[in-house]
Amino acid sequence: MNPNQICSVDFFEAVSPLSRPIADATHEISEIKFVVTRVETRRGVVGDAYLLAFHYSPEAIAGALRDVRDLAMGFDVSDTGAFLAAFEREAEYFGHAGIHRWAQGSINIAMWDAWARTLEQPVWRLFGVCHQRVPLYGSGGWLSYSIEELLDEVRGYVKRGFSAVKIKVGSPEVEQDIERLRKVREAVGPRVRIMMDANQGCSLAQALELSRRAAEIGIHWFEEPIHHQDFDGYQTLRRSSAISLAMGEREFDLVPLRELCARNAIDLWQPDILRLGSVEAWRASAALAAAHHVPVLPHYYKEYDVPLLMTVPNAYGSESFDWVDPIITNPIRMKDGYAYPNEGPGWGFRFKDEHLKEIASR
Repeated sequence: MNPNQICSVDFFEAVSPLSRPIADATHEISEIKFVVTRVETRRGVVGDAYLLAFHYSPEAIAGALRDVRDLAMGFDVSDTGAFLAAFEREAEYFGHAGIHRWAQGSINIAMWDAWARTLEQPVWRLFGVCHQRVPLYGSGGWLSYSIEELLDEVRGYVKRGFSAVKIKVGSPEVEQDIERLRKVREAVGPRVRIMMDANQGCSLAQALELSRRAAEIGIHWFEEPIHHQDFDGYQTLRRSSAISLAMGEREFDLVPLRELCARNAIDLWQPDILRLGSVEAWRASAALAAAHHVPVLPHYYKEYDVPLLMTVPNAYGSESFDWVDPIITNPIRMKDGYAYPNEGPGWGFRFKDEHLKEIASR
């Protein structure tokens, strides 16, 4: 009997102790919640993965995970590609994009954790190392924040050693965004990079005006200014703007990256490992971006992104939220604005059991 076969898959939910209602230009988020996947092999090796669920569609997520669990049982944890191929066939009828990708990614990432732990190696050492550290930026700046809350957050990031911060834009009036950006610039000084994220909340006309005026404040890049499928709009904006354009977190495959590169309409690629559905797809997207000389700046999951960025030549940096840090062991280490991967086996961290609530099997 193969000792590396998956013999159990369990799912849990965990709520960040930092949870509070927040909002960006397009979403109101009531709760910061995660869904944790835990696989175990016959040898007794355990691998974890998590996805950022917020409060959205809990029953749909649970159902998709239960379906993928049944398929994953019996796979050798080293057969990550074989599992992906099997699930691609299984999921084809109802479609690959969407919640199927999240479920697939949860199992795949946990398999990589278990396999690297079996080998007693960090995941990042399995691919060959390009970097010893990667830049890290502090993210947040929610539109629901008061000016005082906004400035407290960005000042806090700077005090902790971050050299770059990102805040939300996409207010009903461009002037509101400009005022917030100016106050942040005054608060952090001229040497700290400031980025802005509209979460697709602008029209093309608004994005053009906002990018023009923000350039005068020294804003470094503009994330998701308009709808993520408006490729021609991104092309127009990039031709007209003095600010770099970043996008990619909404994508479930590499077609948008291909379309944007063909139009010379992107400066920074932001893959989301859960939406893309696997370590393999994340790395494939980084390779496609590298072929077009586009740096990689992933979305949200620093616990996975920092190790993977160590392994690609076009790493640009990683996003940092503190939400998951209090409920895991060994949070990503940061010093002087740089992140360093964990040296322990697998992804190098575990969720603390006392913060996990098991999701019922059926």
